[in-house]
Amino acid sequence: MRTALVPPHAMRLVLPHAMATGDQTLPNLNAAPVRVRFGSFEFDTSSAELRRDGLQVRLQAQPAKVLAHLVLHAGETVSREDLHNAIWGDETFVDFERGLNVCIAQIRSVLGDESTSPRFIRTLPRRGYQFICPVERIKEETVAEPDEKPPLPRASRRILFFALPALALIAIMATILWRQVLPGSPPPVIVAVAPFDNETGDPALNNFCHSLTDNVVQQLTTAAHDHYRVIGNAALLWVPREQRDLVQSAAKLGAQYVILGQVQGSGNQMRILAHLIHMPEQTHVWVVRLEQPFDDPFALESSAARDIAMEFSRKLEDPSGSANLHGSANN
Repeated sequence: MRTALVPPHAMRLVLPHAMATGDQTLPNLNAAPVRVRFGSFEFDTSSAELRRDGLQVRLQAQPAKVLAHLVLHAGETVSREDLHNAIWGDETFVDFERGLNVCIAQIRSVLGDESTSPRFIRTLPRRGYQFICPVERIKEETVAEPDEKPPLPRASRRILFFALPALALIAIMATILWRQVLPGSPPPVIVAVAPFDNETGDPALNNFCHSLTDNVVQQLTTAAHDHYRVIGNAALLWVPREQRDLVQSAAKLGAQYVILGQVQGSGNQMRILAHLIHMPEQTHVWVVRLEQPFDDPFALESSAARDIAMEFSRKLEDPSGSANLHGSANN
């Protein structure tokens, strides 16, 4: 059973800038669905619909739940344990730490936020997160109940009695004919991202490989636009390389593609290889190869993830046009 997103008791949110002056507060937000506004965004905590300047912004289900929890606790310190209990619950077994990092990264991406100079989400080391942007509850407009209409005459009721079944039969036949004429929509393409393997021999680069993997998942998800779906935090993808069974893993996840990555190099020179592989025959569709000096790990991680996602997104959006190994991208 999933833990409720908002505690059952009434909750009072304090605007971040008001906490210093004590003169502005939000109205109480209880467990009922609410719509809020922060910056140029509007967010519905029930439908998880996020809009910016009136235009809908795509945000996956798990990141949307994390955002809702942070927004409904704006100004408060929300620990990672609180997010685990509220979003994942006790009966869901996932790689929580990695899953939460991906969710926060995706939220920051769609909000245009930066962890180094946050406008929305502040990271509190060893404590959790804090939503720091002022939040305003949007009042719902009430719709007046229509006046009660007089009952239909007996003749009209008789006509409806015979007409409604006939209309229902026509609708059923039209639906059957429509399905025969037009084929159903194909199932969505699913791509699973396995962790990038550290082949440098330097254990200190393990964190870099893990962070690069999470960044690739984030960039691919942001660029998906409903053309494909991304799986990046499934536990069976994170088994050691020598125990990894790509065919079995892809089959269990329903994935048509798997991304494998390698980090190689020595000294100050770094080489990153990313392979887009079609399953179950394990044929290469595309390979991205990047070689750069390892002067700034954070900048290299971001640029590499962006380049890999850009190259692979083009192939995943039009899988019918992909053949075996077409080429590679070099920077």
